[in-house]
Amino acid sequence: MSSETKYDIPFGRPWIDDDDRAAVMKVLQGHILTHGPECKGFEDDWVEMMGSGYAVSTSSCMASLHLAWLDLGVGPGDEVIVPAMTHAATVHAVALCGATPVFVDCEKDSGNMTADAIKAAITPKTKGIGIVHYIGIPCDMPAIMKVANDAGLPVVEDCAIAVGSMIDGTHVGLFGHVGCYSFYPVKHITTCEGGMIVSKDEETVARIGKFRAFSVDRTFSERKVPGIYDVADVGMNYRMSEMQGALGRTQLKKLPEILKRRKANFEVLKAGLLEIPGIRVIDDADPRYTNTHYCLVAVFEGDLGAKRDDIILALQSMGVGTSVYYPHPVRRLTAYKKHYGYDDGAYPNAEAISDRGIALPVGPHLNTDDMSDIADALRATIAGLSDG
Repeated sequence: MSSETKYDIPFGRPWIDDDDRAAVMKVLQGHILTHGPECKGFEDDWVEMMGSGYAVSTSSCMASLHLAWLDLGVGPGDEVIVPAMTHAATVHAVALCGATPVFVDCEKDSGNMTADAIKAAITPKTKGIGIVHYIGIPCDMPAIMKVANDAGLPVVEDCAIAVGSMIDGTHVGLFGHVGCYSFYPVKHITTCEGGMIVSKDEETVARIGKFRAFSVDRTFSERKVPGIYDVADVGMNYRMSEMQGALGRTQLKKLPEILKRRKANFEVLKAGLLEIPGIRVIDDADPRYTNTHYCLVAVFEGDLGAKRDDIILALQSMGVGTSVYYPHPVRRLTAYKKHYGYDDGAYPNAEAISDRGIALPVGPHLNTDDMSDIADALRATIAGLSDG
């Protein structure tokens, strides 16, 4: 932190402790670095945390999403409904299968797609629905699953930033065909890179588990004659390493404390921001939902909205880390704009969050005093811009 910087509040920082480091070193002191007990143990621990279902670890959430759509057999000529407000990976997984993404705007207050908006986007070509639980706020999965089931469509839940999020006690990811999770460094827990795919259906997870490891019919520990195996089908290499699995297991033990800290930080920061005119906080007060507060997204309204980038830079100069979730509706990104075109105003709620929103940190590397500092810094920044 420079002498001119008032705060030291990074947006994200992985919470790595001695237990995490010891678990990774234990793997490195052994001889099994993949296809071993740590990944299997992580998968079992994950299912225990969720309360039901089956799980298989992957190399990333993107890998999990890709595996999910491949397993469902979507391809050229098929349409998949996806949110306009999400990370590009959600849509990349569909596009890499050759299917056409059909973008749906989000709801203003939660940042999530609604069942009604999804229903309106269904066509005879629709082969699936991709859901994202925006910044840890659950989508209304009972309503969405009714639409999906009535239309005979599978649902893939992108739970990349919704670890621990629930609806009436059921973990998100257990409503659709599969749920996909991310363990990127600044997510709720981390394995450096890595992902998990879950389902209520054991056969689905077993099938995907084979496919993510070349579709080899037996691991090295299962081979009666070393080096002899068969490949049942074409497959990928989307495996997690044993070091990542070991790290995931120790990280998962800290999840209750992580979620407790995130909730406390979110509530203090939200209370502080709501005292500032021109700020709307993305949240959801539905009593059925458990929101796991990946970050706090504030949307600047009125004249303040045009000053969003100036506010971000001013906070950065003061030592307050921020981000934007997400910088564009996905269809406005160059990769998708060149294929599908883009009309300004096509997704007004997503555009408002992208263009006038700011993501503020609430992670466990910070405390409630930091939240008060963020609110003070934002208040001072806005006052300074108004005076200028």
